[in-house]
Amino acid sequence: MSAESLLAGIAGEYFVAGELSRRGWVASLTLRNTQGIDIVVTNQPATKTVTIQCKSSRARSKRWILSEKSERFVAPNHFYVFIDLKGERERPLYYIVPSAAVAQTIAKEHRDWLGGVTRTGKPRKDSPVRQFEAAQEKYLERWDLLGL
Repeated sequence: MSAESLLAGIAGEYFVAGELSRRGWVASLTLRNTQGIDIVVTNQPATKTVTIQCKSSRARSKRWILSEKSERFVAPNHFYVFIDLKGERERPLYYIVPSAAVAQTIAKEHRDWLGGVTRTGKPRKDSPVRQFEAAQEKYLERWDLLGL
């Protein structure tokens, strides 16, 4: 992982934690070795807790790279926040997506991709890489999906 993508990931986590705090929720960043969970967030009365995996991008494509593990890491209170970091003077955009929706989407898109062929006409080989594309704006700024 390049230094630039590492810093983008860290920036995204802090932006999400800041946005959660701004909305009145208690957000705690996890240790770097907590697999699949970057932020644990709870409402102020501590009656509901959710976990968040952050994925950041500086590219304008609204496409984020995931691994095949994301197809299996599903829980009702686990969410992904895909962050479009945009430019230095612009506010990031946040796509809040339930983990089940991410798993279903990337599994289907990967199956469809595998069914195709390469530029040379050969069948594609399987890969652990998955992509999530926020082409649908239905998840844009959907903090309410967290249920906090």
